[in-house]
Amino acid sequence: MRVYTVHVPPAPSAGAGEAILIKEGFCWPAFFFTVLWALFHRLWLVAAGLLVIAAVLNGLGAVVGLDPVGQLALALGYQTLVGYAANDLRRRSAERAGYVEAAVVAGADQLAAEQRYLDHALAGPGGRAAAAA
Repeated sequence: MRVYTVHVPPAPSAGAGEAILIKEGFCWPAFFFTVLWALFHRLWLVAAGLLVIAAVLNGLGAVVGLDPVGQLALALGYQTLVGYAANDLRRRSAERAGYVEAAVVAGADQLAAEQRYLDHALAGPGGRAAAAA
């Protein structure tokens, strides 16, 4: 099972359909496609920052005189850090956009976790679904 955090807009009229689910853990697409991943998720400043950091690390490796194996190790280390921090960067970006963390849910995939969240959100304080009442 995968664990997701659910982020909803602060306005109650926006509805549960606008919720964003962000997976916990390592993000493989961010590891392989660092800047493109950030652009895909509309994290413009993050993408610019990742590009600048990659360029600085590449230039620093050249200035220090790293051989190609050292350059590769430096790049893989950087991409690993990005893979671990990627989903946290998405959470911070959603928080800055005004989204509020509403829940933590688990599911086999994102669709199952979203369904679990919606089932729980529709359940009233007594635990019965509002649609059944």
